[in-house]
Amino acid sequence: MNSQFHVINKKTIVRLLSTTAITLASAQAYGQSDNLAVEEILVTATKRTEAITEVPLAILAFSGDFTRDRNLDDVKDLITYSPGITGNSKDSFIDAVAIRGIRTQDFGVGGDPSVGFFKNGFYQGRNGAVVSSLFDIERAEVLRGPQNFLFGRNAISGAISTHTARPKFDSTSGFIDLDVGERGHFVGEGAINLPVNENFALRFAGYYSTEDGYVDNAFDPNGDRLIAHDKWAVRGSADYQNGPLSIQLTAEYEDREQSGSVYRATGLGDNFDALEELFGPFNLPEDGRDVNQDNSFGSIDEGEVGSVTLRVDYDLDFAVLTSQTGYKEHTYNYREDFDGLPISINNFGLDQKGTYFEQELRLVSQNDGPLSWYVGASYYNEDLDALFSAQGDEEVICAYYYFAYYGENLNGSCLADVYYATAVPEGLLEQGDVDGKYTGYAAYVDLTYQFTDTFDFSIGLRYTDDKKTFSNNVLPVTSALGPFFTYSITTNGPLTDTRSYDALTPRFVARWRPDDDNTYYASVTRGFKAGGFGTFGFSPVPGGPAISAGDELQPGDAVPDDFDPEKLWSFEAGHKGRFLDGRISTDLNLYYYDYKDLQLLVFQDGGGLIFNLGNVKGYGAEGTITGNLNQYFDAFASLAFNETDITDAGPACSLPTCDGNTLGTPRWSGAVVLNGHVPMGEGELFATAEMFFESSKGGGIENSAISRVGSFTDTTIRAGYREDAWSLTAYVENLTNELYYDQGNNNDAVIPAHFFGPSRPRTFGVRFSRSFGS
Repeated sequence: MNSQFHVINKKTIVRLLSTTAITLASAQAYGQSDNLAVEEILVTATKRTEAITEVPLAILAFSGDFTRDRNLDDVKDLITYSPGITGNSKDSFIDAVAIRGIRTQDFGVGGDPSVGFFKNGFYQGRNGAVVSSLFDIERAEVLRGPQNFLFGRNAISGAISTHTARPKFDSTSGFIDLDVGERGHFVGEGAINLPVNENFALRFAGYYSTEDGYVDNAFDPNGDRLIAHDKWAVRGSADYQNGPLSIQLTAEYEDREQSGSVYRATGLGDNFDALEELFGPFNLPEDGRDVNQDNSFGSIDEGEVGSVTLRVDYDLDFAVLTSQTGYKEHTYNYREDFDGLPISINNFGLDQKGTYFEQELRLVSQNDGPLSWYVGASYYNEDLDALFSAQGDEEVICAYYYFAYYGENLNGSCLADVYYATAVPEGLLEQGDVDGKYTGYAAYVDLTYQFTDTFDFSIGLRYTDDKKTFSNNVLPVTSALGPFFTYSITTNGPLTDTRSYDALTPRFVARWRPDDDNTYYASVTRGFKAGGFGTFGFSPVPGGPAISAGDELQPGDAVPDDFDPEKLWSFEAGHKGRFLDGRISTDLNLYYYDYKDLQLLVFQDGGGLIFNLGNVKGYGAEGTITGNLNQYFDAFASLAFNETDITDAGPACSLPTCDGNTLGTPRWSGAVVLNGHVPMGEGELFATAEMFFESSKGGGIENSAISRVGSFTDTTIRAGYREDAWSLTAYVENLTNELYYDQGNNNDAVIPAHFFGPSRPRTFGVRFSRSFGS
């Protein structure tokens, strides 16, 4: 399988970046020009508007034009061009997203994501609600490292923050963008800006995207291709400004329909061999993108998400007072064939709905003295209702385990011969009805003192308090096999527990700006992520009866499994520079982190338990370089290296291979974008070459070779013509038709190792854009 991948080794990476560096350095050969400086991007990551080259954080910003020009589909596509961030996938989950090697590592609802997603400063939530389409975006900011002081919610490994375009007060304007490509690909995006008067303006934006699938299923050769989608979204924004008062109101709704995650067995491992011996060869398709899976439970990823946010700013002269209020609700239905085989071992389903409310108040100083500061407080309330389903063929599961224990093949007669029973229509269906009620508040203060014209030092302190009430009602099982596969028990009503978690987390930042073109910084940050509850496990209460497989647990005898908070010390140093009169901009940072009690999901048969690892350490380097070579060419390159090692796996794994592994994330990742344009007529011809790559990843906590995904390089070219008001672009995405996968899982027991999310194949398309107004 891995022979189909293009392998990137260190020499290839060095050669690639050397070529880019030489190309950028060749700018010295051209005459200097004032209009060739790299545009300064302004961000608000530190609660104030600052040039990104002066912000003492590992941050990368993208303009709205960049997201449209690259055909970025949803918020996870920003990962492609962000150094140190990996795990883009084609579903509504974020458990594969990793920043500096740290993933969320849980697909349940009892914990919090490690990566925070925010829109206009409002927290976007968890699986099923968090992923939204990128349309009418003003800019996006990608921050690496713990973010305890920039948002109302903690984000222990980093954050992805998008800002939608705001209404303008000075002109009626807008745009329309149409994109047509292979496999029924069509995207339409547009916006209109309507000033009502000098103080009040409106903006309306809409988005629609559809594409047929590209994965053939040998089990159902006449069925629809998999990894298809159809989604639409609308947004309305209203801004009011009058003297010191500013009000921003945004309402948004999105409807998403797409395939569930697509899994393909790797064909490796003892359990795969045992399954083929029992049920015959599975005949995995020759094309690595295609699958052979029964999808007997369905393949859907459908969600409806609506939100309203209100931001009010009032200028008090000495400071700006900001109130930010957000409310979000969602419904989500999901089905997948998790085993990735033409027999039904484990199908997964999730029916979820929830509401989320957040209120944040902050006060940001704006005096001219050496001391600057901001203080804030936030509160959130989340209410979740989720039905988890695991379903499989009774005869398949019975036959496998009988064969594993006794070495005899009873395929077709196991239920009758062992359990003296017949199969039920729903198969082995295990369901857990989860209810989660989570609240929390936080208060923070950040002080920055400028000792000299070139040096300042910041001290921040945040207090966080989270409270979680979690209940799980495991429903009766009709199969004669009982609930042994996913939960091992049922319950006589909901089992409920409440836990509280709090922490005081400091941050220290030193910044030195010897001149206008260089910024050096170093920081030490304490990160924190609250503990929570496992979705598939239970523990006896103190003094209660022991839990045995097949038990019906009574309220008061047991509670849902809980896990401890994560804690992190992060050490970081960086440099941001501008060279050749601002024509080249660089950003380099080094980091080291030390995690305690990292939360990790470990598969136990069909379900999974959350463990706290004893210790995880990591270090790495990330860098970007942007340059205007001359008036016709510019380039961008990013590169990241990460080494994440489990130094103490604790009870999560007793194998010697567990210590020292990288938690399934790639060591190397990066991207290169080269742009060229030459005048023609009233406009210009332009062309773009884009490439992003990752080294190998996967292997799970056991660091096993059976699920490792090979290295890959994905290349895209675009070319077209544009004038001030319109443009026409032709493109070929994934030019070399590179095959790779989002991730690989080792799994456990009867479920064999698999890959999921095969890459989108080579795609031809044409995009037309038209703007009006100013």
